[in-house]
Amino acid sequence: MSYATTINETHDPELTSWVESANQENCDFPIQNLPFAIFRRAGTSEAFRGGVAIGDMIVDMAAAKGCGIFEGVAQAAASACDAPQLNGLMAMGSEAWSALRLALSRALRNGSDAQSKLEACLVSQDDVEYSLPCQIGDYTDFYTSIYHATAVGRLFRPDNPLLPNYKWVPIGYHGRSSSIDVSGQTFRRPKGQLKAPDAAAPTFGACKRLDYELEIGIYIGKGNELGESIKLDNADEHVFGLCLFNDWSARDIQGWEYQPLGPFLAKNFASTVSPWIVTNEALAPFRTEWTRDEADPQPLDYLESEANRTKGGFDVSLEVQLETEKMREAGEPASHLSLSNFRHSYWTVAQMVAHHTVNGCNLRPGDMFGSGTQSGPEHEEAGSLLELSRGGKEEIKLDNGEVRKFLEDGDTVIMRGWCAKEGFKRIGFGEVTSTVLPADQ
Repeated sequence: MSYATTINETHDPELTSWVESANQENCDFPIQNLPFAIFRRAGTSEAFRGGVAIGDMIVDMAAAKGCGIFEGVAQAAASACDAPQLNGLMAMGSEAWSALRLALSRALRNGSDAQSKLEACLVSQDDVEYSLPCQIGDYTDFYTSIYHATAVGRLFRPDNPLLPNYKWVPIGYHGRSSSIDVSGQTFRRPKGQLKAPDAAAPTFGACKRLDYELEIGIYIGKGNELGESIKLDNADEHVFGLCLFNDWSARDIQGWEYQPLGPFLAKNFASTVSPWIVTNEALAPFRTEWTRDEADPQPLDYLESEANRTKGGFDVSLEVQLETEKMREAGEPASHLSLSNFRHSYWTVAQMVAHHTVNGCNLRPGDMFGSGTQSGPEHEEAGSLLELSRGGKEEIKLDNGEVRKFLEDGDTVIMRGWCAKEGFKRIGFGEVTSTVLPADQ
């Protein structure tokens, strides 16, 4: 059985930590989570390095590796965290990830002999700034929500919203990794060619239909050799963990450019990831069954297995909020837009990995997949403004009385994610935020 789906002592809901903030109700980072990020103290010239979240603190792994609390493979994994990127740790594979997780769990538990050594290695999350958790060499964006694909397709093809290959193939395109940045990213409204449906020719200008996309980011750990495929039931051994991901979209630029080769300038101007990677192992209690409607085509053999049916899905709640400039100035809270869940995905993470490599494509540590916009079956579960506004035809009323169809300059989009299940400790992903700036003049 895969380490990534095995429940072990690190998931015990009765575990508590000597870091008191980790024991608070609804804390995103209890001892059962232990996600990874790259950080340094804000306003300093310190080197960025790996850290592990516990409550409202961070275990500084550059300091912790020398505390004498790790041994063997766990020590090697801890040492790999003392780097400005986590690619080295990701490349070590599941045995090392699991060993380090277990050692950290034991060291952070109430009553641990390691407390006196590890206390000096803690840094408050309020005092840090983050960097991208790894060097993202390649980024592939998938299209795994059938509800999103259907809603968007219906805007353009009312009688046939889904293209004929959607239910057979995990659709994806190669994105631009250079413009992915960590939470807190600001970016200028993109410009490009725009063409109204009734216009004879396109014009050039700033995007008028700027949108977010609520996604899950999937980080690849151990890679595969060129020419070798990763089997469906081995995919978990190659997935390091998940994060929150906002794949910004310029809908009007996209509408003109996307045929015949798909997204280009409409997508490559900015994408934002949350700083924390929740490991595959931490998510084991929240794996869920994956099903395919009997009336739909069933997956081809390389995308089908009993294990994928039983534990292929992830039960991750996903929320989007919008904070406008007026809200910030008035000190008002952000307005809730939607709540969805990753379990609605039409294709699983394992199917994405298997399909991506079935032709011999080699994945490398730190490569990232986007899940595609995660919308649920109900309209209020939509993961984009394009859907919520029904293609810009309906205004969305915010809590302070403002309205939106698409994003305006100064808007900040906030996404949060968490997992909750009876019998297990709730864990969270933190949040990913980013703000739209005016277009470059």
